[in-house]
Amino acid sequence: MDFHLKESIGQKVVNFCVNKKKQQTEQTKKKIADSARSLFAQKGYKATSIEDIVKATGCSAGNIYYHFKNKEGLFLYLLEDWNREWDKTWLAKEKLYATTTEKLYGMAEYLALDQLSHPLTKAADEFFNNSEKAPEVEERINEMVKGYIDFNRQLLQRGIDHDEFEIANVTGLAIILDGLMLGLNQHSRRMDREEALAAYRLAMDVFLLGIAKRTR
Repeated sequence: MDFHLKESIGQKVVNFCVNKKKQQTEQTKKKIADSARSLFAQKGYKATSIEDIVKATGCSAGNIYYHFKNKEGLFLYLLEDWNREWDKTWLAKEKLYATTTEKLYGMAEYLALDQLSHPLTKAADEFFNNSEKAPEVEERINEMVKGYIDFNRQLLQRGIDHDEFEIANVTGLAIILDGLMLGLNQHSRRMDREEALAAYRLAMDVFLLGIAKRTR
């Protein structure tokens, strides 16, 4: 057999084995994440242990630590997956709103409903209120928060570019908007659906009153 042909066949076999291994790894990771998501939703963050996840998945603790390092890393992965899901859904919804002002109201309503209905909401509260976090976990959380600020900044900048809002410190406004939504997220836990939606709409009324362009 020609040397180059043998080399080509050998490389294909190697690629097949690598791809198969990668696929199996991703399947195992998804299996662990799906089972953990259900457990965190049912029991909360603190009450769910690695041993619980081992029993639910049939995977060893070592396998779980290989994919996620620890329970915090696993929960962060689920939060990041929640963010990806939120972004995907919002991108579809955003097209329904003609102006940036309408988008902000739409975003606030979507945030309210998502926080009220998502199965990980209570577990996420427990996780963020836990003061004992490793430095690498704090770093990943900071990256998530930076993503929220960037999202707000881009949305507000479009409003300025389209002459809807006054020119201002966009980064500062993005941080204020994030803080406003974060505070409402906590208070809305004690509200029913309609009360929460009304509070989010009122908050956006107040926020926009400060930046909407005045007609002269």
